[in-house]
Amino acid sequence: MRIRGAIFDVDGTLLDSMFIWDTIGETYLRSIGYEPKENLNEVFKNMSLRQAARYYQTEYGVKLGIDEIMDGVNAMLERYYCFEVPLKPGVEELLKRFRASGVKLCIATATDRYLVEAALKRCKALSYFGEIFTCNEVGHGKDEPDIFEAALRFLGTEKSETVVFDDALYAIKAAKEAGFPVAAVCDSHEKNQEEIRVLSDVYLKDLAQLDKLQKLLPV
Repeated sequence: MRIRGAIFDVDGTLLDSMFIWDTIGETYLRSIGYEPKENLNEVFKNMSLRQAARYYQTEYGVKLGIDEIMDGVNAMLERYYCFEVPLKPGVEELLKRFRASGVKLCIATATDRYLVEAALKRCKALSYFGEIFTCNEVGHGKDEPDIFEAALRFLGTEKSETVVFDDALYAIKAAKEAGFPVAAVCDSHEKNQEEIRVLSDVYLKDLAQLDKLQKLLPV
């Protein structure tokens, strides 16, 4: 198998940003006067922002509209994405290698487009990707295959030659069940590393481990 296309997650895979998502759900809820229940951020791990906004309404009785909630959360995130979060180790080198090899790249993320664009542009990585697919725009979370299938259609590559790079167990499961080869990227904020190691085709401590990807790269 040779990589002809690659679909990249953003948070925890390209960007060292998962620390933000560990607390953002609780922080936002408190900012509008509600006390979060235990493990709220664990509940949100598998959700898109729109799904989380609905959850605020149904579980906490938040009276704000869906778009208003989403705008409020994104306003809290903007500073990090626009000015702070860095690329993870090895990302720049891998993207350069893929570009030189003619691999087609795009993004599949639960984070809103404008935040992703701001962070990747600041990190000089945005130009490597042909398109960005977000859960909000596709209408499905990454626990379902829809976003990966949409990205594949854009790339126009064979599924067997299109690798999904992700750090989250639920997304890795969805991609594998849909038939994609998966390169799992270790992130300390994901606790299910052994299960991820077993599920993935390639397990990377970070994207600097080009030797592990060598057999998958085009000649």
